[in-house]
Amino acid sequence: MATLPPFEDRIDFENADRGFVATASQTKIRDATGRVVWDLDAYAFLDAGCPDTANPSLWRQSQLNAKHGLYEVAEGVYQVRGFDLSNVSFIEGDRGVIVVDPLLSVEPAAAALALYREHRGDRPVTAVIYTHSHADHFGGVRGVVDEGSDVPVIAPAGFLEHAVAENVYAGTAMNRRAIYMYGAELARSAAGQIGAGLGQTTSTGTISLIEPSLSITETGQEEVVDGVRIVFQLTPGTEAPAEMNFYLPDRRALCMAENATHNLHNILTLRGALVRDPRVWARYLTEAIELFAARSDVLCASHHWPTWGTAELTAFLSQQRDLYAYLHDQTLRLLNQGYTGTEIAELIQLPPVLERSWHARGYYGSVSHNVKAVYQRYMGWFDGNPAHLWELPPEESAKKIVEYMGGAAAVLPKAEAAFQAGEWRWAAQVLNYVVFADPGNADARELLARVYDRLGHGSENGTWRNFYLQGAAELRGNKPQNTLDTTSPDVLRALSLEQVFDSLAIRVNGPRAWDVRLTIDWRFTDLGKEIRLSLANGVLTQTRNHDGTPADLTVTLTKPQLLGVLATQSLDGVRTDGDPGALDTLMDLLDEGDRNFDIVIP
Repeated sequence: MATLPPFEDRIDFENADRGFVATASQTKIRDATGRVVWDLDAYAFLDAGCPDTANPSLWRQSQLNAKHGLYEVAEGVYQVRGFDLSNVSFIEGDRGVIVVDPLLSVEPAAAALALYREHRGDRPVTAVIYTHSHADHFGGVRGVVDEGSDVPVIAPAGFLEHAVAENVYAGTAMNRRAIYMYGAELARSAAGQIGAGLGQTTSTGTISLIEPSLSITETGQEEVVDGVRIVFQLTPGTEAPAEMNFYLPDRRALCMAENATHNLHNILTLRGALVRDPRVWARYLTEAIELFAARSDVLCASHHWPTWGTAELTAFLSQQRDLYAYLHDQTLRLLNQGYTGTEIAELIQLPPVLERSWHARGYYGSVSHNVKAVYQRYMGWFDGNPAHLWELPPEESAKKIVEYMGGAAAVLPKAEAAFQAGEWRWAAQVLNYVVFADPGNADARELLARVYDRLGHGSENGTWRNFYLQGAAELRGNKPQNTLDTTSPDVLRALSLEQVFDSLAIRVNGPRAWDVRLTIDWRFTDLGKEIRLSLANGVLTQTRNHDGTPADLTVTLTKPQLLGVLATQSLDGVRTDGDPGALDTLMDLLDEGDRNFDIVIP
């Protein structure tokens, strides 16, 4: 704690309260069935002093994130904060209002727009901007845009491909781990879920998507939207594979999307994602400084609170830039000296100026797991030690380790002693072997849960805390169920044909399909395209050109009909030639993902 900034520094609290207009009178946001998808009062307990079940630094961050309501950022620029993990922004134009990043789900987005209109008038939505391809920045769009409305939607180049791919290809596993990362099923309490660092947690409403109608393809591209001049900066490969910042020159306001927020962000998020490039991230922050900082009076982002003042926002951006550059460069320096990712994570300490900056603290990302991510980006999973090249899988390895250690009866007293001595990391490692060797060992499960409680309560990182506490809950029999579905009808409709068929290919049960050969030609009357699916050697391949050999089945239909065919596994209503049983054979070879797979037990 000696390196923490002074808690007497209240600038962040002043900035988080600045421009406050009002908050919603109805504190529970519900879906059409009456289910609560967001509760504005859930974190009222944070008004008290920090208890011994929480890290004081994380408690402070959660107090800031829990603030909610409508805030004025600049003339004609407003944000609603605290209605979801992310912020939604409103830019007033000549005829109405431009909505930026309409949250994760429809219901909180609608509530945020209603709050804005209550205090700024019933302005029509004249455009929507998605700053990047993560669902908490587009999923609520149908809460602010009516069905059938001809409202322009602006997004960075590549947005749609990355937005739908992330939620479909590995979406089942990511969503499962996201429950742990955000602590979605934990009680909101001083001993439970107190936040996730980047925001409090994710809403649990309806996820939607409207396809962009205008792509931003280059930095410096300027668009006039509802009379508002907007200058864009493309930043692909930073916090998201498709992302952009933008500048409002007539209001001297800079939006940094999710590229500069009030915490250390993730190079590799714990829920899973592609490893991000901190080198590129730092360079785009430098570019933002060069392009916009001197001409800006306020900086806001899609999370957290704004920074006011040209000098202040320039210093903020510079330190954020140095944060990612330092982690990148120092990890590379040490890996080239032969250190592994795990070793480097123990060696690296941030420079004193960054250590003493609240916005550089590891509330969401951490120095430890970000360093390992940088190592992974360059070197992969293998650390070069041949002992790690072909290790036994976790369950089999655990059984042998526990046997070598004298059995569970011998391990548990030693683990208890380690727990009492404050050696919680070692106790967790050892007890994890016992649980994986014998998941039914109640004493081992409870002791490991106690270790996870202690690790979670001491963690400055919100996502680490949530993982530890959710793991403890699962060990005690409270296994969380996945209620979030990012593969909404809107997302599925946005898939390209290639992505639709890719989503089938990754579900093929390879061993069962080894000896199956089949071909299906799909002819799309609405798109003028034909795609052949061929199954051989357990691989489902799609091609546009083939040797003219007849397919086992030819299906003539539209793209919307394709989604219906795959959902119902029925060819009713579409034209077919050949053997309809070919589709049945293919569908029978597809596995379903397990939305609720175990994490802390085998």
